[in-house]
Amino acid sequence: MEPPLELVGISHKTAPIGVRECVAVSGARLAALLEQLADEADEAVVVSTCNRTEVYLVRPRRPALEIYRDHLGHYTDYAYRHRGLAALRHLFRVAAGLDSLVVGEAQILGQVKSGLFAARQAGTTGPISEQAFQTAIAAGKRARAETAIGRGATSVAYAAVDLARAVFGDLAGLRALVLGAGEMAERVLEHLAHYGAREVWVLNRTPENAEKLAGRYGGRACGMEHVAEALAWADIVIASAAAPHYVVRQSRVREVLERRTQPLFLIDIALPRNVDPAVARLPGAYLYNLDDLETVAEKNRAARAGELPRVERIVADELAGWMEWYAGHVAADRIQRLKAWIEDGLRRELEAALGGVARGEELERLVRRLSGKTAHPLIQMAKDPKLGPRLERMLEG
Repeated sequence: MEPPLELVGISHKTAPIGVRECVAVSGARLAALLEQLADEADEAVVVSTCNRTEVYLVRPRRPALEIYRDHLGHYTDYAYRHRGLAALRHLFRVAAGLDSLVVGEAQILGQVKSGLFAARQAGTTGPISEQAFQTAIAAGKRARAETAIGRGATSVAYAAVDLARAVFGDLAGLRALVLGAGEMAERVLEHLAHYGAREVWVLNRTPENAEKLAGRYGGRACGMEHVAEALAWADIVIASAAAPHYVVRQSRVREVLERRTQPLFLIDIALPRNVDPAVARLPGAYLYNLDDLETVAEKNRAARAGELPRVERIVADELAGWMEWYAGHVAADRIQRLKAWIEDGLRRELEAALGGVARGEELERLVRRLSGKTAHPLIQMAKDPKLGPRLERMLEG
């Protein structure tokens, strides 16, 4: 019994960062997309992160691939599509950290929760998507509590700092510029401090947020208007700001490089990207993005290989539990419609046979008494996953 759930998505496994950047949605754009999807399906939830944008639809009114294309652009050559159990299994694996660039990352669980919350705010959830996402979150929590998949450093922020270590070796004495003051920037600073970086500068559009974050790590803080000065000072830039446009443009980096003798290394882990990709063409500038973290991610996957079968078993267990819930959900709906169908038929027949003899409350009591006796064997049939579909056809006919 396949649930009426469909998924269409694009991720780091199927699309380069330039494509993922185009389909990523958040804030007002996410709210607008959910409002549009409300007309396309009974229920809709969107999960959008730096490495994936996935649309989950319950009973879409036209092909899900068309819906994705029409609302998120003509990138379906990069898209994957799953239906029913396959869509559920994918969602549960995502929440458990199995499908992440950095296997076991903790942030994805919060991002799945955020997707569900945004859909609730937009009024596009329903019983199937609610139960699917709640069970996915439970699978993610179990994976991290019952296995070691999430232990240690498992995040894109750690992968970025590990890449910096591969470039510079010892980070002590390194002058690091961090763009942004959100959760990702905080994780970056945490890992930089752990590996000995003591000179840090945090830039953010809201200077007060930059000051709060930099203060915890003994760093400097400024608004984004000081980016040119900060670029001239830094050895390495790690960009993770939530900005709708390039914070670091090619022309600005060119001017900075003309005044310095050392190369500038930039690691852009933001989506949309913070650093203009054209910066990579400048002599003396070395730019990395999310797609360049694959080597670090592969090392992380190898370290957690022994935990993967245990997490897969948790996913399978939660999937079986969800299907048990779904069987009950379908039966409950079927039983309710069955009872209404029987009562309506009895009421019409009794009214025709008895005429004015029984009316109002007396007729309703008679209908309920007779329908209760008539419905019992059919209710047992409605609960049976093999016989239930036959009953569906009877009700529809």
